[in-house]
Amino acid sequence: MNPRPLTQREQDLIELYSYCQLGMTPQQFYAKWQVNQEAIAAICSRSVSTVHCWFRRGSSYRRPATADLRHLALMDFLLEHFEQIPEPLRDVLCFSDLEDKRI
Repeated sequence: MNPRPLTQREQDLIELYSYCQLGMTPQQFYAKWQVNQEAIAAICSRSVSTVHCWFRRGSSYRRPATADLRHLALMDFLLEHFEQIPEPLRDVLCFSDLEDKRI
C-alpha cells in the first residue's frame, strides 16, 4: 500500500495547521461549560489528579500541555457547532460508536 501524495493545497493546510494557536485553558472551558474536572480529564485523556493540579494555585499547580489546550478548544468547537456538522462527517469524527446514545 503506497501513501497518497500530498497536493499543494494539502501541504498549505498542514502549514496553516502547524502555526495554529488553537487552545482553551481548563479554567476557560470550566467557566463556559457546566462540566466537572472528571469530564475535562476524559476530554484530555488525563488522570483526574492531573486535572486537579491544573486548577490548584501555588507550588502544586501544574500547567496543562499544549495538546491539552488544543483538546479543550476542539471540544469547545464541537459543542458549539455539533448540530451544523453533517452526519457523514460526524461519523468520520469517531461518533459512529455513539449512534445508540442519540446525540
